[in-house]
Amino acid sequence: MSIKQPKRLSSCPLALMLAMALQSCATTPDATYPDEQWQGWNRNFQSFNDGVDDYVLKPLAKGYQWLTPDLVDQGVTNVYSNMDDIGVTINDFLQLKFSQGASDTGRLVVNSTLGLGGMFDVAELFSLPKHDEDFGQTLAVWGVPSGPYLVLPFYGPSSPRDTLGLVGDALFNPLTYISIFGDSTASYATYGAKALEVIDRRADLLTSEKILTEASVDRYEFIKNTYRQHQQYLINDGKTKDDIDPHEFDDAPKLGK
Repeated sequence: MSIKQPKRLSSCPLALMLAMALQSCATTPDATYPDEQWQGWNRNFQSFNDGVDDYVLKPLAKGYQWLTPDLVDQGVTNVYSNMDDIGVTINDFLQLKFSQGASDTGRLVVNSTLGLGGMFDVAELFSLPKHDEDFGQTLAVWGVPSGPYLVLPFYGPSSPRDTLGLVGDALFNPLTYISIFGDSTASYATYGAKALEVIDRRADLLTSEKILTEASVDRYEFIKNTYRQHQQYLINDGKTKDDIDPHEFDDAPKLGK
């Protein structure tokens, strides 16, 4: 797909999130929601995440937005988007999207050089659009099922497949290796860079959160359904079965439900 979507927020160590997700597997399925065995866990951690957002992230995001000039704010967003294109490009090729992978390779090279490390999205001038691919989508394309809906602490909506995908995405992020193999100064700089990324992305969502507040009677159900629909949209590159030739769709790898 070619439109830019804001990434979800993440500040919890991946190992901790995986451990807590695995621990939740022992939860008794809810008979009212047979497709959602972990609803009690999910609602509790959505409330926890909402509290963290209300009292920590949102105030920081508002302060950041107030202090940062629009040009600088956009430049910071572009730098992280450019870094994200490393993983996007790798996942393109893992999904056998060779044409898109070539386009995203060109985008990464152009923005990293002419765009001064990604501060400026020069690639748009060369008709090299932004795509959104991650390792969770790659697993889906190769037939790994999603599993039940899962809310991760600090992170938000996910699934067992997408939680595993976070590990793959971390391996494609250069900040991971700077943090692991660098000295203490490099590690602290990495933590600061990740914190800035979270705050910058939360600031980008400030103008759209009103839609969520006003549109949802049950906030939990609204977020869950929106997340599932958005993930399926990304996996199918915006296509439905009606948009794809039936024989081509039958021969393709089965997508997780």
